[in-house]
Amino acid sequence: MKKDPDLELALSRNRRWIVNNQIKNIILRYPNQVTTVKNLQKKFKTLDLQGKALNWLKKYPCCFEVYLENDEYYCRLTKRMMNLVEEEECVKGMQEPIFVDRLVKLLMMSRNQRLNVVKLNELKRNFGFPDDYIIRILLSAVEASAQKQSSESSFSCCLPSTWVKSRERFLEFNSTPYISPYSDPQGLQEGSKEMEKRIVGLVHELLSLTLWKKMSIVKLGHFKREFGLPEKLNVLLLKHPGIFYVSNKYQIYTVLLREAYNGPELVGKDPLVLVKDKFGELMQEGLHEYNRRHHLVNLEKKRKRGMVPVRSEEMKNAKSEISEQDDSGDKLGGLFDPEERKRFYKVLFDDGPP
Repeated sequence: MKKDPDLELALSRNRRWIVNNQIKNIILRYPNQVTTVKNLQKKFKTLDLQGKALNWLKKYPCCFEVYLENDEYYCRLTKRMMNLVEEEECVKGMQEPIFVDRLVKLLMMSRNQRLNVVKLNELKRNFGFPDDYIIRILLSAVEASAQKQSSESSFSCCLPSTWVKSRERFLEFNSTPYISPYSDPQGLQEGSKEMEKRIVGLVHELLSLTLWKKMSIVKLGHFKREFGLPEKLNVLLLKHPGIFYVSNKYQIYTVLLREAYNGPELVGKDPLVLVKDKFGELMQEGLHEYNRRHHLVNLEKKRKRGMVPVRSEEMKNAKSEISEQDDSGDKLGGLFDPEERKRFYKVLFDDGPP
């Protein structure tokens, strides 16, 4: 599929958030929500990270507080981060009826209205809910949208005007009646256009139930039997670029619901996503401060070597920053080396250093 820069950017932003959210959850599981940096270092491989945990944590000072005690580094969440954790828990409590609705929809779309709990746990974070909910009947997202607009149920096409052939294929596909993913599929012939229409509607509905309107195709494939999905699900998704966007960002095939995004921004964000966005903003604030301090350190080094002239005010700020850093007793290790920084960022984010 032709790459969409906006949606690729959305996935890139989400990747950084996911890693720090996992670190946050690890810290919360320890007594008093404090653990050693050495313990976090052991978890780095499971987080698909390389490099020093200490360097990573110091990049996000607004999220993680690192301190030295008895010659060992410890890490805990900052007060601002803990406030966000409490806010997130509060929102989850208020959203329980919405989580119930999501689980009901998943059960209604599955064969025999049953799902394997072990498999469901793999997608629990995607949908944002725990395990136990009261069950009640609801409409699909496509039908609910049509009901609000007093129109016939149909899919939305979100393609650039230059994609003429893809748009024509979409219009042809969308011209036939919509088949609800909650309807009984018995009577629909395998491989027929009607069955394809129902499967597209089912995947559309699954994605509409997730927090970020996206899902790993591998995880989605775990439910082939329960939802009656085809073996070559990726081929089906690629046939409908007006509805779905398939990306291989970070070597993970992910499908996104096109209509859920305006450029790289998610439309109609869930309250839980809004809280998580605050976490992302806090993360970026700390990263900006980290990069600024490193910029000042590099300026000081170049000045000492006589490589570049530096304004007096800028030098004053640089010396102040360096002094504060030295007093803290924290050493930033290999990231001072430009080549090491390039390698580090390439491994982590598949992009250049800031």
